[in-house]
Amino acid sequence: MKAFLGMGLLGSNFVKAMIKKGDQVQVWNRTASRALSMEAFGAKAFNSVSDAVRGASRIHLTLKDDAAVDEVLAAALPGLEKGAVIIDHTTTSAAGAIERTKTWKARGFIYLHAPVFMGPPNALESTGIMLLSGDQSVINLMEPELSKMTGKLFNAGPEEGKAAGLKLIGNLFLLSLTAGISDTLALAKAQGIATPEVMALFDSFNPGAMMPARMKRICTGKFDEPSWELVMARKDAGLMMDAAARASVPLMVIPTIAAAMDSWIQKGHGHDDWSIIAKNSLS
Repeated sequence: MKAFLGMGLLGSNFVKAMIKKGDQVQVWNRTASRALSMEAFGAKAFNSVSDAVRGASRIHLTLKDDAAVDEVLAAALPGLEKGAVIIDHTTTSAAGAIERTKTWKARGFIYLHAPVFMGPPNALESTGIMLLSGDQSVINLMEPELSKMTGKLFNAGPEEGKAAGLKLIGNLFLLSLTAGISDTLALAKAQGIATPEVMALFDSFNPGAMMPARMKRICTGKFDEPSWELVMARKDAGLMMDAAARASVPLMVIPTIAAAMDSWIQKGHGHDDWSIIAKNSLS
């Protein structure tokens, strides 16, 4: 028997996929109607979270944040079966994941943080990436079961909380990417270039393919053999900001990038590769 706590878009599709694979699943959600709606797919809904976990050997969670996870697990405790494994797919802080692993181990339970790069369609189709880290004996125990939920398991090693940290890193990139797309479309608007024309450009020009090489170059810390000099990149940033300003179209990220470029130019790095703006981020 499995229990799943949190019937948002991701959790509910995880449950649907589990039921299709033959699992019996007990569900709970803070808004009871969402859990009740899952009975149409074969789940058993409960109003009480402690009742929802009773009899389940595996408890999955997809909740909002650290505080929600702590609150819900505390409420579930009276119903938890001895030896139950708690598998938390919530995006949380690394510190929270570390503390919960320690706390629930002391209470006699296994807590495994397993955040995901999966949207609702992925949860339904069992595709995407699930991140794991921590006690490798626990991960080895759970790997066959968790692999059924996702297309790929990424084991980040024995350090508790590392999966949580990597999930935040991945999400930061997605947020930055969206902000970059926003500025891209804003500059197009400022110059009277239609969105379909921008999309056509990126059908041919795929800067995403450059990302691994760019990351590798930055991480080497070698910036004195430029492919694009910082002063030239800053010149282009100025042209972008001027075009946007003339059309009264705000840019989200380029002004901040330009300020970082100015700082490095003032330090004498104008003829280094423009990616030197990332130098202070290297560990």
